[in-house]
Amino acid sequence: MVRRSTKKKSNINLRFNILTVLVYIIGIILIAKLFSLQIVHGAEYREQSNTRLTRESTLEASRGAILDRTGTELVTSNMTFSLEMYKSKVDTDTLNTAILNMIQVLEKHECSYSDTFPIRIDSFEFTIADENLVNWKKTNNLDENISAEKAFYKFKDKYSIQNANIQEVRKIIGIRYLISQKGYSSTRAVTISEDIPREAVAEFSEGSEKFAGINVVVKPVRQYTSENLASHILGYAGTISSEEYESRKNYYNQNDIIGKTGIEYVFEEYLKGKNGTKQIDMAVDGTTTAEYIAEEAIAGSDVVLTIDANLQKTAENALAANIQKIATGGFGKAYDAKAGACVVMNVNSGEVLAMASYPDYNPADFIGGISTEAWNNYTNNEAKPLVNKATQNSYSPGSTFKMITAIAGLESGVINLNTKINDTGIYTRYRDYQPKCWYYTDYHTGHGWVDVSGAIEKSCNYFFYETGDKMGIDKLVEIARYFGLGNKTGIELQGETAGVLASRETKQKMHADDPNWNPGNTLNAVIRTRR
Repeated sequence: MVRRSTKKKSNINLRFNILTVLVYIIGIILIAKLFSLQIVHGAEYREQSNTRLTRESTLEASRGAILDRTGTELVTSNMTFSLEMYKSKVDTDTLNTAILNMIQVLEKHECSYSDTFPIRIDSFEFTIADENLVNWKKTNNLDENISAEKAFYKFKDKYSIQNANIQEVRKIIGIRYLISQKGYSSTRAVTISEDIPREAVAEFSEGSEKFAGINVVVKPVRQYTSENLASHILGYAGTISSEEYESRKNYYNQNDIIGKTGIEYVFEEYLKGKNGTKQIDMAVDGTTTAEYIAEEAIAGSDVVLTIDANLQKTAENALAANIQKIATGGFGKAYDAKAGACVVMNVNSGEVLAMASYPDYNPADFIGGISTEAWNNYTNNEAKPLVNKATQNSYSPGSTFKMITAIAGLESGVINLNTKINDTGIYTRYRDYQPKCWYYTDYHTGHGWVDVSGAIEKSCNYFFYETGDKMGIDKLVEIARYFGLGNKTGIELQGETAGVLASRETKQKMHADDPNWNPGNTLNAVIRTRR
């Protein structure tokens, strides 16, 4: 026989009884807690719940600064105050009064504020300043023949404005119309005014009970410290577009600032900071009761350029002055000069110390969105001030290319440092193409006997015609490519063009009707090939 033990069964029964007691006790505690919450303190907690709202606000991160090689700030961000409005659980009279109180403070401190309502009052004459008047009336359910005055009073009744002062009524309608168009809510604010002074901030903070739903936020605003200086290098930043947002929604908000051109664009991932968050507790009447930072904002990194600000300014001034001098005949004959570029480099390191493009523009025009007038002025200007002429266009370099021809001639052995060529003015080797030296065109004679140093000094076309003809185009192209011509430099700016280098291949691509290379093409290439 096998004797069975009852000890295990007893232990199980004991544990079961203890568990039952614990569950019973916990149940009693929960019931007591619910009784306290709902019965004993129910009214108190309901009152607190009905008088408090918690809202999350974004703390915008400051973009990194852009500095020159000496540490001078060319672009920075200033912290400014903006006024926002949230929807609050207040009656219409309280809302209208709060709006009027807000406007009075803004006007006292000469702050501009948003107002898109098209009806204006001038000496009690009502006018509608709207280009799409018919559509506006239709959208707002107004009769198409309604007068401006009657439309005005329709909105006064719609917003239940009891004020007798017609000018104050107009101001209240302006804000009510704005917030209705923008679709504000208890969690989504509408920006009313930007860059308000500290004195106005103090008034809003000290009398918060008078400003239902009003909230002052700190926002970084881009500042270009030297106006137009280095505008094509620095570029500009603006509000992210819907297309940009779609591809970056994991890292950006819909109202974020993003680099559009220049360094602002190229180094966006470094310049952009990380936004933080702030929790705001508000009473239902829209007044702030408490606020605290949930996550600190992290500023973007600074970017240091090889540019020297003082040299950049000198280069830009010199370029502008010389283009104007060329256009007015200051160097002799007047030319239709409207644009140009110049670059100053450290020949030992390849660093760009200055890069000027004329005409330029003011990046500050794009802060907060460029006006239609300013945009049209830029885009309709035939000199294209928004284009960086130093990197985004290609030009025939003219006589500066003669340096390449001289080096190619020396490398190929067709000339040496002592070789002299007699410039008679007209290069007559070929019957069908006989180009002239510029000196002959101006003075009807040649430079005479010159060596390579003299040819460079005098920019003698004839010397380089002869050198190029003996050397041939293929050697010239080989040496030119050694210097990087015909290729992009890889400079850290968007939209760089590679330029065009005169060669057999280039002619075949660009002139399919006459693809064969001939001696006349070489004569042209040696003194002004396209880069």
